[in-house]
Amino acid sequence: MKLQSFAEGRWVTGAGDGAILRSAVNGEAVARIGSDGLDFAGMVRYARETGGPALRRYTFHQRALMLKALAKGLLENKKELYEVSTHTGATRSDSWVDIDGGISTLFVYSSKGRRELPNSHVLPDGPPEVVSRNGTFVGQHIFTPLRGVAVHINAYNFPCWGMLEKLAPALLAGMPAIVKPASSTAFLTERMVRQIIELDILPAGALQLICGSTGDLLSQLDCQDVVAFTGSKSTADKLRQHPQVIAESVRFTAETDSLNCAVLGTDAVAGTPEFDLYVDEIVREITSKAGQKCTAIRRIIVPRESSAALVERLSTRLGEVRVGNPANRDIDMGALASLGQRDEVRQRVAELAGESEIVFGDPQHCEAIDADSERGAFFAPVLLHCDRPLKARSPHSVEAFGPVATVLPYDSLEEAAELARLGAGSLAGSLYTYDDEVARTLALELGPYHGRLVLIDRDCAAESTGHGSPLPHLVHGGPGRAGGGEELGGIRGVKHYMQRTALQGSPARLAAVTGEWIRGGREISAAQHPFRLTFEELEIGHTLNTDEREITLADIESFADLSGDHFYAHMNEADAARNPFFDGRVAHGYFIVSAAAGLFVDAPLGPVLANYGLENLRFIQPVVPGDRIKVRLTCKQKTLREDAGYGEVRWDTEVTNADGDIVAAYDVLTMVATAEKLQEIMDA
Repeated sequence: MKLQSFAEGRWVTGAGDGAILRSAVNGEAVARIGSDGLDFAGMVRYARETGGPALRRYTFHQRALMLKALAKGLLENKKELYEVSTHTGATRSDSWVDIDGGISTLFVYSSKGRRELPNSHVLPDGPPEVVSRNGTFVGQHIFTPLRGVAVHINAYNFPCWGMLEKLAPALLAGMPAIVKPASSTAFLTERMVRQIIELDILPAGALQLICGSTGDLLSQLDCQDVVAFTGSKSTADKLRQHPQVIAESVRFTAETDSLNCAVLGTDAVAGTPEFDLYVDEIVREITSKAGQKCTAIRRIIVPRESSAALVERLSTRLGEVRVGNPANRDIDMGALASLGQRDEVRQRVAELAGESEIVFGDPQHCEAIDADSERGAFFAPVLLHCDRPLKARSPHSVEAFGPVATVLPYDSLEEAAELARLGAGSLAGSLYTYDDEVARTLALELGPYHGRLVLIDRDCAAESTGHGSPLPHLVHGGPGRAGGGEELGGIRGVKHYMQRTALQGSPARLAAVTGEWIRGGREISAAQHPFRLTFEELEIGHTLNTDEREITLADIESFADLSGDHFYAHMNEADAARNPFFDGRVAHGYFIVSAAAGLFVDAPLGPVLANYGLENLRFIQPVVPGDRIKVRLTCKQKTLREDAGYGEVRWDTEVTNADGDIVAAYDVLTMVATAEKLQEIMDA
């Protein structure tokens, strides 16, 4: 079977025979691959003219629901993907990380999109900036989707997760994608893309696939496009220096190979829980995906006095690892992705062995269980030891992308930090200690050189995701050798596919663009109380100005008795007067908030279903007995919860005194019913 590309809305077979792709387990041909004859310019044009406009018609929440639907559909069909995944050399647990991990990323971005983004087409970035004396001219940063295409060039080690972790934030942002998987495992990516297309959830042009080379694809890009690459640093450098990428300032983000380290603290000697956790994690990282992870532990940085015990423990544990056919449930570690990859790992181990001693394993021989050791790309774990790591070069510059790691002993925390820094930038580092000072010292030293740093000890180990597991919530990337990019990171990842623009203008004009009312903007007086209006009837700017209420000494004392808050500033005139902020007794801030609610709340059953919190609360000026307060309550933002029958309404709230001075300001968050939902409630 020859793999097909999905281009301009149809499956296309490349011209010619293409290259043969072989099973990592038995060397048998599983597919052919080639993209000759593809119209790459047409693919880019189709993404820009069809996919982009179609995606941008939907709001953030609607696109988030697409991700959720995709995730559900893929879960229902994942058995087929697991069967194919075996030929990449992956065990069932490896496939779970790749397939279920990728699907989980879709779920996470769907959830975060609906919780953290507005149900609209524009994303305000931070609060407005008041740049004029009277507030009639303000600034507001916004994010809007780029008008180009996201080109995703992925690595062979995670053919499913690698695609979905880039695709989820791009689609959520409203940007179509062209996915180019690494050839050696593209047969699994192609199968998943077929499932996605068959689900018929994404609009036309939102997703295209290239099985084979990218031809002149990069030559078609401009300033509205994004290239996101995962793979070797040498390839990333070539792509980054493509003439078109440079000439058009095409956004380029890279996640590349790195010599990640795990550091054992000086306190974590043999016999401590941290030492045992360290051993467990190193074994897991060496054997998971046969060490073919960009985040895998390559450098084991350990106190010199603990290095011998560590080598002994690791050798014992690695000797128990069963390597062989990944379809066999008794196997601990499968194969490398290809015979070519096996040859490359052997070469890299030879380079490392020039300055280090192989203390466990034989890079030239692997006795595979339930498989042909020569026809399959099997490689047994290898552990090296470098006695003088500060004087060596290869442990800090040569990466064997397989089940290989090197023990590097240190004599002081300063030396441990220096060894970590010699990696010249890593995706992930981990630290194992139960000593606060060791943790603080090394975390601050290692932080600038790592994209992610995991501190593991006995308290968090049971729930820890471990050293090498990127999470959709946190950034995935790193400085220097690691590529200098960032992926994932929750909504941070979405913003990679959007342009931040500084808007300037009047509050009313900016509110019309952003869908968020800005102080100083137009206020709309409703014919009835705003809490009587359904979600559809409410407009941004609907405002209620309340009557006044006098705050008395009796009010303050009653609130103190009711709440139990007898803080001296509220209850003792002499002590309150000694406070540099007050001239005497003042009202509780929370009483002012409560009294304000009493002024603006409309009591009977109606569209407002719940008040679920306050945000950005500030007490700006004290309220003293005899002050009179009133409230201005304005509909600031509306976010409909799709198919829920209600939406979040954010109210800009200002409490002022008789002189018009603001004494408190905050956002009130309510859930407001749609007309249909309100009718259901009234009929119940």
